[in-house]
Amino acid sequence: MNFKKILFILIIFNTIFLYAQNSKNILILNSYHKGFIYSDNIINGIESIYKDQENIKTNILYMDSRRVFVSDYKTLLSNFYKAKFENKKFDLIICIGKFSYDFVINNKLKVFNYSKIIYTGIENKKIDNPNIYTISANIDVKENVELIYTVMKKLKKLYIINSSLEKEKTNIEVEKALKKLKKRFEIQYIEHSSISQLKEKFSSHKKNEAILFIKFLEDSDFNSIKDTNIVNFIKSVNIPIFVVDDQFLKEGVVGGKIISSTKLGKTIAILSIDILNNKQHIKRDYKLKYDYKFDSLVLKKYNIKPYYFYNSYSIVNKPEDFFQKHRDLFEILFLLFPLLLLLVIGLLHNIYYRKQTEKLLQERIDFDDTLLNAMKNPIFWQNKDEKIVDFNSKFSSMIGISEDRLYYASLKKLRSYKKARKLLEALEKYNKNEKEALFTFETEDKTKKIYLINQAKFKDEKSQSYGTVTILTDITKEKQIEKEKERNQEFLIQQSKLAEIGEIFSAIAHQWKAPLLEITTIAQESFYSNEDDDKEKESYVKDIMTQVKYMNDTINDFQDFIKPSNKKTKFDIYEAITSLLKIIDHNIRFNYIDVKIDLKDNTNVTVYGYRNEFMQSLLNIINNAKDELVNNDFKNRKINIEIFNKQNKLYINIKDNAGGISTKNIESIFTPYYSTKKDGSGIGLYMTKVIIEDKMNGKIRVKNTKVGACFTIILEQGNENISTRG
Repeated sequence: MNFKKILFILIIFNTIFLYAQNSKNILILNSYHKGFIYSDNIINGIESIYKDQENIKTNILYMDSRRVFVSDYKTLLSNFYKAKFENKKFDLIICIGKFSYDFVINNKLKVFNYSKIIYTGIENKKIDNPNIYTISANIDVKENVELIYTVMKKLKKLYIINSSLEKEKTNIEVEKALKKLKKRFEIQYIEHSSISQLKEKFSSHKKNEAILFIKFLEDSDFNSIKDTNIVNFIKSVNIPIFVVDDQFLKEGVVGGKIISSTKLGKTIAILSIDILNNKQHIKRDYKLKYDYKFDSLVLKKYNIKPYYFYNSYSIVNKPEDFFQKHRDLFEILFLLFPLLLLLVIGLLHNIYYRKQTEKLLQERIDFDDTLLNAMKNPIFWQNKDEKIVDFNSKFSSMIGISEDRLYYASLKKLRSYKKARKLLEALEKYNKNEKEALFTFETEDKTKKIYLINQAKFKDEKSQSYGTVTILTDITKEKQIEKEKERNQEFLIQQSKLAEIGEIFSAIAHQWKAPLLEITTIAQESFYSNEDDDKEKESYVKDIMTQVKYMNDTINDFQDFIKPSNKKTKFDIYEAITSLLKIIDHNIRFNYIDVKIDLKDNTNVTVYGYRNEFMQSLLNIINNAKDELVNNDFKNRKINIEIFNKQNKLYINIKDNAGGISTKNIESIFTPYYSTKKDGSGIGLYMTKVIIEDKMNGKIRVKNTKVGACFTIILEQGNENISTRG
C-alpha cells in the first residue's frame, strides 16, 4: 500500500517537473504607460497569439518613460527589477520602444542574465548579436506625402505635425517626396505647440489643405500629451488628417500608408514562438509591411476617393451592406433554418388541413341549412342592431316576406306587413316579461296557431359581436292535448268527488236524524201542551231554529266542498283542514277514530292554490286511513295531522296507526286505477297527487312509520300577506 502511495507521489512530482521544464517565461517591457494606444495595440496583438499557447507565461511591465522625469529613474528601475527578478529567469524579453531596449542592454548582466531579446522600434536598427532580433516599424513619410497629393490633386498646403521632427529628420523624407512631385504645394512643419493652439488653428475649414499627423507626444512646454486629448483635437479639425500608423484610425482621420500596431504585435508573438521552439534559419532583422487603410466615413466627408488610385487597401467604418447590416438576422435564420423548414412543412400541412376543414365545414353548412329548412319551427338570427342576419325557410313563409327582403332587414322597418307587425308585438311583450312567451298567429289558410318564443344570446367569436337567436315553436297540438288533459283531470276529480259524496251523504243523513227527531219531539210537545204561555212557545221555536241552523250549516259546508275552485286564491290551510273535519265529523266519530291536529308555534299557514281541491286531496288520504283503521281495535284508531314550516315551505304530515302500506304497494300507491281495496277505483290518491303537484306546484310523499303510514304534503309559500297560527 505504501509503495502505491510513493509511486503516485513520484508521478505527480514528475508531471509538475516536466510541465515546469516545458513552461516558457516571457517578459514584455513596454517603454510607455498603460493606456498609450500604440503600445497597447501591440500588446493586444501579442496576447491574441499567446492565448492558444498554454506553455507560455508572460509578465508585462510598463516603464512609463514619457511621464517620469527623475534624473536617476533608470537606476531606480534597475535596482527594483533586480530585486523583483532575483530568482527568476526569462527565456525571452520583448522590448517595445527604444527606452526599454536601451535599459535591457545596459542591465543585461545585472538583471536579465543572457536572455534572448526581441526589439521593435520605429528606426531601422540592425544589431550584430545572435540573441537579439529586431522588427522595424519605421514610418514611411515620403510615401504618405505622395499618397496625399495623389488623392488630393488640388492640394495647396500640407501641415506636418511631429513632436520629434528634428530628431527623426522628417523633413528629409518630405523633401524627397517633393522632389519627386516637383514641389507643387506648400509645406508647414509643426513640432512645438499645444492642443489648444492646434484646435484654434484648424477649427475652421481650409479648402485644399491637409494634415499629415506623425506623432505629438509632448507640447511646447515639454508636458506629456494624453491620447484622449489628441483624439479630441482630431475630432475638432475641419480639414483632412492623414496618419502613418493605426493609433488613431477610426477616430476621425482619413488614413494612409500605415504601420498596423496590432499586426506588429502578432508578428512579434509569432517570431517569439519560433525562437522558443528553436526553429532553424530564423531571420534576425524584420521590417513590417505597410498597409493602406482608410476610414470610410471621413473619405465621404471630404469626398476623397483612393480607389481610383490604389487597388489594394482596406476600409474601416465601412457602411454595412444589406447582409452585414442584418448579419445577426441571417445567422439566426441559418441556425433556425431546420426549424423554419419544419415550420414551412407544418404550414403547408396546415393549409392542406384547412382546405379539407373548409370543405368539411362547407358540407356542414350545407347540411345545417338543409336541417334548418327541414325543421318545422321558424328560426331567425338578429345581430346587436336587431337586423335579421339569417333564418330558415319556415320563418320567411310564416310571415309571408321573401328571403331577399328579409336579409339584413329590421322587423321594426317591416311593420307595414301585418304578420311582421304581429310577430314584433309578441316579441316586444316577451322582452318586457319573459312569462309572455305564448302568442297566437294566424296562418295563410286562416288557421290559428299557438307559438312559444324561445330566445338566446349568441357571440360571434370572429367579429366579437353579440346577437339573438329566436326559435318559434308551434305548440298548438300540445296546447290542445293539455286542454284535453285538463278536461280529463276535471272529470276524474269530479268522479273522485262523487266517490266521496256517497259517504258524506251517509254522514249527513246520520247528522240530520238527531235534529229532525228533536224538532218532531218539540213540535209534538208544543201541539199537545195547549198552553198559551208565550215564553214557552218562544222556547219551543228557539229550540227548533237551533236544530234547523245546525242542519243548514251542515248542508252549506257540503255545498262549499263539492263546488270546484275556479281560480287560485290565498287560503288558510289550518282553516281548510278544520272545515273538512267538521264535514266528516260524524263519520269519524261513528268509526271511533281519534283525529288530532298538531299546529306548531308561529307557523305560516297561508298558501296559494285551490282550497276545495286541497280539501278533496286531504279527504282521500283520511278516507284511505279510515278504511284501514276499522281493522284495529276501536279503542286504538288514531289519525294525527302535523302542520309546520321548514325552509320557507309548509309541511303537512297525515299519520295513522293502521299498520302501514306493504312494500309491494307503496311504490304504486299514486298510480291511476291502482287500488289495494277490493272495490276501489284507484283514482283517489292519483287525483290527490295531480292536485297537489300539478295544480298547486307542491309535492306529496308517502312512507311507513313504526305503527302505520305517513303522507307528507309540501306546499310552496311566498313572503307577502303572512298569517301565522299557534
